[in-house]
Amino acid sequence: MTLTLGTILHGTGIDPLEAQVIRHTFVREHDDTGLQGIHADSTDEQILRYTGQQSAVQRVFPPAPPKYWVVFVREGGDRARLWAVVENRGELSNDGVVRTFDLVVSELMADLRNRLVIGWRSPRTWRLTGPTAAAYPVMEIADAEPVPFPGFDRLVLSYAQLQAVMREHRYASWQTALSSVVGIYLITDTLDGRQYVGKADGLENIFQRWSTYATNGHGGNVGLKPLNPNSFRYSLLRVFDPSTPMSAINAAESHFKVALDTRKHGLNLG
Repeated sequence: MTLTLGTILHGTGIDPLEAQVIRHTFVREHDDTGLQGIHADSTDEQILRYTGQQSAVQRVFPPAPPKYWVVFVREGGDRARLWAVVENRGELSNDGVVRTFDLVVSELMADLRNRLVIGWRSPRTWRLTGPTAAAYPVMEIADAEPVPFPGFDRLVLSYAQLQAVMREHRYASWQTALSSVVGIYLITDTLDGRQYVGKADGLENIFQRWSTYATNGHGGNVGLKPLNPNSFRYSLLRVFDPSTPMSAINAAESHFKVALDTRKHGLNLG
């Protein structure tokens, strides 16, 4: 049975009916709009800006494009490599020649960026509806390149990033580092700024504790259960060697709860 793009889309929570698939090619300038194209050394910012500028001609681009744009770059022949999934937040301007859209790079399929390669059947077609592209075959999913661990004091993760770190092999060095320490961590609800101070002590290390959050979103904490973890941000306040007495870890946890006032104005209930 051939693995298709549709299987990948459904597996990552994207309904093909809510998506379109775009394949960029390297061009200097577009004849219809005069817009500059992209090249092999274009930055992600340049590709995103380029993707967000589309022709105002309706036969070229749909009047009401869907929420998700799955963007590939041509890789020679009939192959196209995934650049990113972007979320369409609406049209910003339309001067009759060029329509500009507000696009943001999504975390959906982030683990497949630059790894997923599909077969592109029509070399002259650059845009497909989601249902049409869903039938396109997956040609390759390359091994992920290792992501270097940034250090405990630079670690700030969204919920989607936390889940990726807990499960993906490319974060093996992160998993090793987080398994080697216990300590105090901070969860911030980015919707309203409220914070939760938690600890991983002698019974479990940071990696084990955060794996629980990646699984259920709340880690068993009553104050977090009613909230949507997709708005959470995770960071470390202080790390300890696993041999550190539990009393020292408890004291550090209490200190940060007081310092950040998370009992009165945050998400710590005790």
